[in-house]
Amino acid sequence: MHGKVTSLRFQKHTPDRVNVYLDDRFAFGLPAVVAASLRVGQVLSDSEVEQLQAVDAEQKVYDRAVRFLSYRPRSVAELQRHLMQAGIPEATVDAAVERLRQQGYLDDAEFARFWVESRQRFKPRGERALRQELRQKGLDAATIATATFGLDATALAYDAARSRAIRLASLAQSNPMAFRQKLSSHLLRRGFDYEVIREVLARLLQEFGAGEQVSPGSDEE
Repeated sequence: MHGKVTSLRFQKHTPDRVNVYLDDRFAFGLPAVVAASLRVGQVLSDSEVEQLQAVDAEQKVYDRAVRFLSYRPRSVAELQRHLMQAGIPEATVDAAVERLRQQGYLDDAEFARFWVESRQRFKPRGERALRQELRQKGLDAATIATATFGLDATALAYDAARSRAIRLASLAQSNPMAFRQKLSSHLLRRGFDYEVIREVLARLLQEFGAGEQVSPGSDEE
């Protein structure tokens, strides 16, 4: 698709892109920063056109990746899966990932810290469940270990159970066994260990019920 550049026009609805016309016919679009290197009257060879189109294709993938990251932080593997599922060639995906890494927008260690802190604040999970979630996000063992190091499992379990315990306060008085079974199931599903659950249930029964010694049950709600 060689030809002479006869016009360079900013796109009406995407002002950071420019339409390139060769021999008075629309040829392709480019990011404005790339199109700035062209001038009207310049003759482009087939190979030069191919190079410009390749740059544009990479920019479109990069822009798609940035939009995906704008909703919340992502792991490298999450972004790669998203782009590959769209049928984008692996080499182009790798180029976008590397560019985002260099710009500091993609960092698995930061993502792991974000994920753990978000869970602690809004939806506490046990370390076992957190590790499983991070593995599903494609993180390696070392990154997961660093992100979950030093977690206070008892405090997390208490935070995870207390709001449920408040709603079950009357049950704690009338049927402590059912109270502890419901909270045990709740905490087990969130990846907490038996010893941690036992300690937290004892504390919650002291607060809401008869204060008897408990052990985790297995009944589902």
